[in-house]
Amino acid sequence: MAGNSIGREFTVTTFGESHGKVVGVLIDGCPAGLALKETDFQEELDQRIPNNPNIVSPRMEKDTVQFWSGVFNGKTTGAPLTLTVESKETRSSDYEATKTLPRPAHSDYPAHIRYGGFNDYRGGGRFSGRITAAHILAGVVAKKLLAHQNIEVLAYTRTIGPINSQKEFTLTQIKENRKATSTRCPDLADDAKMEAAILSAKEAGDSIGGVIECLTLNVPAGIGEPLFDTLDGDLAKALFSIPAVKGVEFGTGFRAAQMRGSENNDAFRIKDGQVITTTQNAGGIMGGLSNGMPIILRVAIKPTPSITKEQQTVDLATMTNAQLGIKGRHDYCIVPKAVPVVEATVAITLIDHLIRAGKIPKTLRS
Repeated sequence: MAGNSIGREFTVTTFGESHGKVVGVLIDGCPAGLALKETDFQEELDQRIPNNPNIVSPRMEKDTVQFWSGVFNGKTTGAPLTLTVESKETRSSDYEATKTLPRPAHSDYPAHIRYGGFNDYRGGGRFSGRITAAHILAGVVAKKLLAHQNIEVLAYTRTIGPINSQKEFTLTQIKENRKATSTRCPDLADDAKMEAAILSAKEAGDSIGGVIECLTLNVPAGIGEPLFDTLDGDLAKALFSIPAVKGVEFGTGFRAAQMRGSENNDAFRIKDGQVITTTQNAGGIMGGLSNGMPIILRVAIKPTPSITKEQQTVDLATMTNAQLGIKGRHDYCIVPKAVPVVEATVAITLIDHLIRAGKIPKTLRS
């Protein structure tokens, strides 16, 4: 399978399948001298399991990271960094009865065609949300590097199903509540409504999607490489590597198409000796370059394709029409699990661009 690596200076290659032995990441280009220990990863890995087990799949991998290369005496060496987590909660027998029945909205059919039927179909194989554990591993390293530049990446849930939290969250709310609530929504009242919406879909044998918003603070102006390696372009490309992502927008996004230039333009002003914009319609990126303002983006997550409600499909063995009600352990809403993955993916992309721009040294001295 080609296409498993991303980044030019901070190159991330992920590996593993849903029901394989491990999921992992190889990072080439991580600066030497970064303090790194196994416990740095645990909180982020645990974020893939929301606090309320009733709203997620019963398959809950209690991941712990293993180092295989690139760390010595608690510091990165500059050599390729290899990290893995084991997959222990697999139940592959769930997929035997339906291995020739492609699940609607999954990658089963196009993957079967692309790889001649040799792809691992169990749990979606390489196309499963399980593989995003590797995004988390790389994201932890990236965020530790970003912290050297005082850059923070904060992802949180904005919408689940019909519940759209349109409130203006404070930074305190985002930092304190996004990890404390089961849905990763910073507003406690909306979190309860979102939980109810997920449980309603669960009871109906169905699923729902949502929108994740991500705020990045303190990115310096001028980061990005137009025309084909723009910052927003590379962020979007990376975010589309997350299974279930169907859309990415920055600032006002698609709403900009309905505005006049006088409404959409972000006016420049001087504040405390710094250039700022009075509005954030561009989302902190102009012409593919960061403008020094917070980067604001949103990611649309589709409803989980695996549902117990019966759907139409085909049997690839007999080339006849068929019906499929999916059994097994599946999420009713992927959004809560995807929040830390979005955060990690943004961090990976940003650190690659910052190293390209010379903002991060190849060796850390402190």
